[in-house]
Amino acid sequence: MARAMESALKISACAALVCTAANTQLAAQDYSGVTVNILTRPGPVIAQRLVDRGEEFTAMTGAEIRVDEVPFAELFQKLLTDWATGTNSIDVGVFASGWAVEMVDGGLLEDLTDYVANDDKIDFDDIAPYFREYNQKIGGKTYLITIDGDFQMLYYRRDILDSMGLNPPRDWNEYMEVAAALHGQDMNGDGVADYGSCIFKKRNAQSYFAMGSIAAGFVQTQGTGEGIFFDPETMVPKVNNEAWKEAFRVYKATGEYGPPDELNHDIGDTRGLVQAGRCGMVIDWGDIGPLSIDPSGAAIKDKMGAVIMPGTSRVLDKESGELVDCTPEICPHATDGINHAPFAAFGGWAGAINKNSDDKIKQAAYDFLSYVNQAAQSNVDVTMGWTGYNPYRNSQLNDTANWVEAGFSKEFAENYLGAIKDSLNHPNMASDIRIPGAQNYTGVVLDRELARFLAGEIDENQAVANIEEAWEEITEDFGRDSQRTMYKLSLGITN
Repeated sequence: MARAMESALKISACAALVCTAANTQLAAQDYSGVTVNILTRPGPVIAQRLVDRGEEFTAMTGAEIRVDEVPFAELFQKLLTDWATGTNSIDVGVFASGWAVEMVDGGLLEDLTDYVANDDKIDFDDIAPYFREYNQKIGGKTYLITIDGDFQMLYYRRDILDSMGLNPPRDWNEYMEVAAALHGQDMNGDGVADYGSCIFKKRNAQSYFAMGSIAAGFVQTQGTGEGIFFDPETMVPKVNNEAWKEAFRVYKATGEYGPPDELNHDIGDTRGLVQAGRCGMVIDWGDIGPLSIDPSGAAIKDKMGAVIMPGTSRVLDKESGELVDCTPEICPHATDGINHAPFAAFGGWAGAINKNSDDKIKQAAYDFLSYVNQAAQSNVDVTMGWTGYNPYRNSQLNDTANWVEAGFSKEFAENYLGAIKDSLNHPNMASDIRIPGAQNYTGVVLDRELARFLAGEIDENQAVANIEEAWEEITEDFGRDSQRTMYKLSLGITN
């Protein structure tokens, strides 16, 4: 925490320089006496940077930006309860973008479309198309402002693979082969055997996102509009089949080459091992890049590589539920016969505004979210691992200058940004679930059954059967017709 706060102070000073133009423009707007109450997850990740930028915003406009925090597992329900019951003590929620659909369905979020149209500073077209069109919009209207772009990639120890004559894996079979070769090597020179694969697997700690990253390539072949969770025409779950079963088996098998207590590892536990140089490969969001140049990541500085998530040459046949070989017809987006479907796991942290807040508070809240999102601020923030903010603007991906200035080598900056662009621009990118009940479908049901499977309580057949049954119940509770409509909209299907 001390290191994070020290970094925050340094970057705040930097931000004061890079944001001069924004300061001048915002200074004309006087929000003296206005307080904007924001709720998000605990800092320093996500929350602390909002505090820092809030102090800058206060100095420019007079608005008080108050950031409160609750544990991640409580965030969705706290926001929903506050807004749905009319308590309205919270003006802004910064949360998983996929949760917004349920809130919009309940009439709880302010439509930000006109705010954006009248904003000459946000440069909306600079936001990468996936985040601009899928992550921020619901039914064609903008309800969210992105502060973090999330999808998962594979990171690997470039120095170790090079020394062993190994290539980064393209599919899950190769992943297991590379993990086996790396496992037991001393990768940080401390005389202790290290791990071939590191994937956090603790229950209630977002481990189910890695499950989605593995499953996506087996399930989705026809592009983002196909989806990996449901049949968009019937809302029947696409989970009780050999594709998801194989993904469960793969996920569990990676543990053979991981830390012995991996089932108890949260994100921070795994990242700590990575920064200590103890992991040959890791599945994670974009944070690993900036974390490798943090002082605590000295063991891996300029030693990491990044690639698009592994894919598979065996994919789901929708009619039979079995796995079949990729062909050009079945896998039109495949590379060398391997189907990749990079998964927008979580989608990213985004800000939304309470529809029932006072109008002046809503305008101040929007101006603050716009300020955080604007390139002058965000292009700096995404280069810092402790913020938890990952790239989402084209300008963050097309120029290595900010990354090199932050401490990346030019070689790693090009590799890291190249892997991000390969993922973001992939026509078969898989979208996270973005319908009412999203947290229940995955954060509760999938997470629970995955934990039971990993613990050996049930096998993969029972796991997918349990998930299918529970997902059907959730769909019926919300209404199948309305869920189908929202799911199709979330995938960009308008007919």
